[in-house]
Amino acid sequence: MTTGSGYSLGSEAPEIARLDHQAAAIEQPTAGLLGAAGIAPGMRVLELGSGLGHVAFQLAAMVGPAGSVVAVERDPRLIEVAERRRAERGLDAVRFVPGDARTFRDDTPFDAVVMRLLLFHLPDAGAVLAHHVEGLAPGGVVVAIDFDSGGVRSEPPIPQVDQVGEWIDGAFHRAGANPRVGARLGPLLRDAGLDGVTTFGVQAYVQPGDATAAAMFTGLVRTLAPQIVAAGLATEQEIGLDTLEARLAEAFRAADAVVTLPTVVGAWGRRS
Repeated sequence: MTTGSGYSLGSEAPEIARLDHQAAAIEQPTAGLLGAAGIAPGMRVLELGSGLGHVAFQLAAMVGPAGSVVAVERDPRLIEVAERRRAERGLDAVRFVPGDARTFRDDTPFDAVVMRLLLFHLPDAGAVLAHHVEGLAPGGVVVAIDFDSGGVRSEPPIPQVDQVGEWIDGAFHRAGANPRVGARLGPLLRDAGLDGVTTFGVQAYVQPGDATAAAMFTGLVRTLAPQIVAAGLATEQEIGLDTLEARLAEAFRAADAVVTLPTVVGAWGRRS
């Protein structure tokens, strides 16, 4: 996802790889939340901040050949990758459009507007939602899926999880992002004028010996390291990127710790 307000994480090759890994990790929760929200065959769907097209491709499978997906993304590098993947899949129902997810408007109303990990990066999230509610057909649905980093912990508690969590949250806040926005999706959709707002969270529990948590935390710290250092949250030596993943994995193993990842929160509501 990128926006005109300054996406925190970039679009270089390591970030693309991280985004692919992240998308795979939350593919199932995303599918479940989209289905619960009412995404169905034949719908015309707008997807905002499409990034590499992961959600656009999921939506295309859900709306089928009678439906269509307009996927808006600002970063040309991500559009290039997404368009190549679309062509490889033969998905004629998906159209990637360069544009600002905050202000995009189409002449024809949509049956649904979907966004994943977009509001996370928008200080003006409420205004953006209100703008896109106006582009919905009557009875249309807005679906927002985002992270709530407040769900991250280990059981038993280990200090490395708290430390890395503070680095990541602090760096995102410095960049103007809100890593806990998932907890506020319901009120945001309500205040945008949507009816029947529903919110659910899906929590992943990473079992001892699974490398997923150590890899995810390290990938984020690697991307955010310049902001972490600039904010005075840690020095490069304290971060120790070269050994961070191994140290985290060993700490989780030694404590036989179950680690919870950021909660994947979905909220949806309809235009009356």
